[in-house]
Amino acid sequence: MNEIQLRLNDNGRGAFFMEREGKQVAEMEVLVKDGNLTVFHTEVDDTLKGKGVAATLLSTMTGYAREHKLKVIPLCPYVLAQFKRHQELYAEIWNKSWHG
Repeated sequence: MNEIQLRLNDNGRGAFFMEREGKQVAEMEVLVKDGNLTVFHTEVDDTLKGKGVAATLLSTMTGYAREHKLKVIPLCPYVLAQFKRHQELYAEIWNKSWHG
């Protein structure tokens, strides 16, 4: 499996992503700002569906959040579903107050 990379612009907007043969094949769009890591969208190329790529993106993102002491705002349906399904794994990084 190719390595997940993170690209952020000067405003903290960007993505965790994976490339294969010079083509981006998976990405998780994020914004890092004000102590939060907001996840907007996760997309994996059809050729990689069912191979655990989204889970690898999730693991990389949550590791980054923990390392940088960020709270995660899971706007992405996939990430929100994982946070709800495995609340004990993400409790300390989930910014639940953001949702009201």
